Amino acid sequence: MGNDVLADVIDYNLYGNDMQIVEIELDANEGVRAEAGAMLYMDGGIEMQTSSGGGLFKGFKRMLTGESFFITTFLNNSRDRKKVAFAAPFPGRILAMDLGTFGGSILCQKDSFLCAARGIEIEVAFTKKLGAGLFGGEGFILQRLQGDGLAFIHAGGTLLERDLKSGEVLMVDTGCLCALEPGVDYDIKFVGGFKNALLGGEGVFLARLEGPGKVYLQSLPLSRLADRIIEAGKLSYAQAGGQQKD
Repeated sequence: MGNDVLADVIDYNLYGNDMQIVEIELDANEGVRAEAGAMLYMDGGIEMQTSSGGGLFKGFKRMLTGESFFITTFLNNSRDRKKVAFAAPFPGRILAMDLGTFGGSILCQKDSFLCAARGIEIEVAFTKKLGAGLFGGEGFILQRLQGDGLAFIHAGGTLLERDLKSGEVLMVDTGCLCALEPGVDYDIKFVGGFKNALLGGEGVFLARLEGPGKVYLQSLPLSRLADRIIEAGKLSYAQAGGQQKD
C-alpha cells in the first residue's frame, strides 16, 4: 500500500439526515485528520496539530490545486475517551469507508473528503484542466486516501453506488463523481459535435469510467450548488437594481 503506518482504530456515530455530522470518539493518543474548517466541536483534552501532511512537496501540491497547504490532526492527549465532530459543508450524505476493504486506497473528488483516521495518507492523485480554465475555477481534481483505516467522504444530495463490471463504461458529469475504487479506469473526455442552445454548441466535459470496480455518484455537487447560488444572486441584484431605477 506504500504506507507502513497503521491507522488509528476509531469509533464513530453519524447524526442527521440531509445535513449530517460525524462524531468520532478517540481513545488516549488516537487522532483523526481533516482540514481545520471541517471541525464542528471537540472535547477539552483534544489538541490540534497542524502539518503539511506528508512533507513540503505534498503540501505545495495541495495548495496549487486550491486545497489548504496544511492538514490538521485532532489528537486526544488525555487519558479519557474524547469526542470530536465534523460537519458536512452542504446538504448530502456522509459515507464511512474502511480503506482496508478497498485494497488500501480510494480516490475521491477534492471537495468530497471530510476526515480520516490518523495514519491515512492524503495526496493529490489526478488533476485535469477543463477548457481554458479549471472546473469550478480549479479543475477536475481527485485525491487518493491511502491506508488501512476509516475515511469519511461527503456526497452532495443523493448518494448513488454503482458496481461496474469489467469493461463496463459509465459517462458521468465531472462534478457528480464522488469517489471510486482504484481499479476503475478513469479519464476526462470532451463531448462535442452537438448543438445545444444552453451550452452555446460548445459541448461538455464528462468523466469516463470503466470497470471493474465501484463508483460513488452525487446528485448535488458543490460546483452545481455554487452555480445556482451565483445565478440566484445575480437575478436578485438585477431585480433590486431595476426597482431602484423605477
